[in-house]
Amino acid sequence: MKNKIGWLLVHLELILVALFVILPIIWIVMSSLNTGNGLASASFIPKDLTIEHYKRLFTDSNYGNWFFNSFLIAALNAVISVMLIMLTAWVMSRFRFKGRKAGLMSILLLSMFPTFLSMTAIYTLFWNFGLLNKPAALVLIYAAGAIPYNVWLVKGYLDGIPQEIDEAAYIDGSSYLTTFAKIVLPLSRPIVTYCAVSQFMMPWMDYILPNMLLSSDENRTIAVGLYNMISGKENSNFTMFAAGAVLIAVPITILFLFFQKYLVQGIAAGANKG
Repeated sequence: MKNKIGWLLVHLELILVALFVILPIIWIVMSSLNTGNGLASASFIPKDLTIEHYKRLFTDSNYGNWFFNSFLIAALNAVISVMLIMLTAWVMSRFRFKGRKAGLMSILLLSMFPTFLSMTAIYTLFWNFGLLNKPAALVLIYAAGAIPYNVWLVKGYLDGIPQEIDEAAYIDGSSYLTTFAKIVLPLSRPIVTYCAVSQFMMPWMDYILPNMLLSSDENRTIAVGLYNMISGKENSNFTMFAAGAVLIAVPITILFLFFQKYLVQGIAAGANKG
């Protein structure tokens, strides 16, 4: 009887959690299909469905530019961040040199401070180097900010890969970089996938930095552009905002569906082996 009650309580909890997650998603999708502009008048099950708001996103706003800017920043950040993270973690895991411990502790301390604490310095640097209002330039901030926390995570994973594999490759005449590219990286696929997906998601919905560094409407990212639809007193495009929010979730959902197995393996292995 106790086992049955426990089984029932666990499943009731799972059902409640699923409802808390699914209902807001259904509501925002249904709101994007409602007629009119206000969410207050939108019904959970619309009487008349319309895709007019999705069309207006691309005709009445620069949503196409915002989406492209966000995708460009996210994709470049995923590639550059993974390269920097993997190389730094590989050096910290495989080589012993003076200052290594101090470097690791410095990286750990830096991971405790969020990027927006240095917003004034970042703005000044971007202004001096002429990088303001250039979407791709944001990759410099995101890639640098991704190093501290992720290096520790990836180092924990690499520590679990036997170093004898590297030494065997060196004996056969392989160089350091060749060993890294052809042996270490393929064995690190789960943690590489985790880092790539997480770094793709980081700038996708970031608002603070793009809002500060990107001024013109065509150079904005999705988060900034959508917020401006509903932020002013005269801006009441809530249903069009809902349509834009639905489209935002598509790339992230696809990534999770394709790489779910590697994401779980990567974060679990990095945490356990660290």
